Amino acid sequence: MRKITADWVYPIHTNPIREGVVLVDENGRIEKIDVRENYNADELEIYSGIIIPGFVNTHCHLELSHMKGKVHTGTSLIPFITSVVQQRGASEGAIQEAIAAADQYMYEQGIVAVGDISNVTDTFLQKSKSKLRYYTFTEFFDFLQEQNTETEFAKYKAVYDALEAVGGHQKSCVPHAPYSVSPKLFEAINQVNDGLQKTVSIHNQETPPENQLFLEKKGGFIDFYGGFGIALDDFDATKKPSIYYALQHMDPSHRTLFVHNTLTTAADIQAAQAWSDQVYWATCPNANLYIENNLPNYQAFMDNNARMTIGTDSLTSNWQLSVLEEMKTIAKYQSYVPFETLLEWATLNGAKALGFEEDLGSIEVGKHCGLNLLSNLNEKGELANNTMVQRLV
Repeated sequence: MRKITADWVYPIHTNPIREGVVLVDENGRIEKIDVRENYNADELEIYSGIIIPGFVNTHCHLELSHMKGKVHTGTSLIPFITSVVQQRGASEGAIQEAIAAADQYMYEQGIVAVGDISNVTDTFLQKSKSKLRYYTFTEFFDFLQEQNTETEFAKYKAVYDALEAVGGHQKSCVPHAPYSVSPKLFEAINQVNDGLQKTVSIHNQETPPENQLFLEKKGGFIDFYGGFGIALDDFDATKKPSIYYALQHMDPSHRTLFVHNTLTTAADIQAAQAWSDQVYWATCPNANLYIENNLPNYQAFMDNNARMTIGTDSLTSNWQLSVLEEMKTIAKYQSYVPFETLLEWATLNGAKALGFEEDLGSIEVGKHCGLNLLSNLNEKGELANNTMVQRLV
């Protein structure tokens, strides 16, 4: 039995404990939460800093790990997508090596679970032996072309079927984004997930041309699709931001994870949360800066009691896959977000979004939540530029 203590223990679901002690068995199960005065120093592992549960990364594209540094920063989303399409190819060996390295890095960075996008099967071997718990989102596209829906659905359904949901891993069929999924494809996705309690993710409101497409049927996506020989003759502007199209066609009975939300407004948040009481939001701040040089308005989310989570996106759109670095970015550029709020976003909210809260997300007796030490905090005991994470369990 390990007895681990630090200056503070943050269970997340309840108040921080000064000089708390967490008792953990050999399998990583939390046996007890106590205080240091009840023990002799020689029976304790004593650390400087704060102890928190393991991080949950709710949005990643592990299969793109081999593309680190290949796509320029600051181009905005449409040129970024074009670069990914054009440069995605690589040898199988290079792809697998990068996936394994990224998976191990996330483990070392104190991440215990990942919501991961899979358009292909490249990550499935690593997931079968990973120390991390994965929720795999098989993403579907038909680029608003209903004449292609059946063919495209069959292609991505084969990817979904190839992944065995074993070892605590889960999987769902999910739409890529409002601008890339037709009503017919939404319906087909909903049918696969019907009757099951799933988490369904969707990229949302990342760039101004996305809303412009739905408001006016104008803007960069018209040219983007045209460049690939795709006509949008059958698409009609909804005259509302893109999220309302998603709400019209998605199933509110599932946990729904809206991802990025760079341009999402208070009214959009309110509409989504009126549509379903199982809505979650994933922010990937470093990816937002990498691609669009922009961040969401986190105040709007806090004002509306939105359940925010934290993702890293991929190494194509980020410098590293570290939830701590995402937290630091928020603290740097929108420092009004309270430290304890950031901790909740990075742990318990993420576990709830993926349906893993029975075992992850908070330090509670019976959970296998992992334990992280955050050290080198500032004078307030909060995040600093040189704050580090050490995985203890």
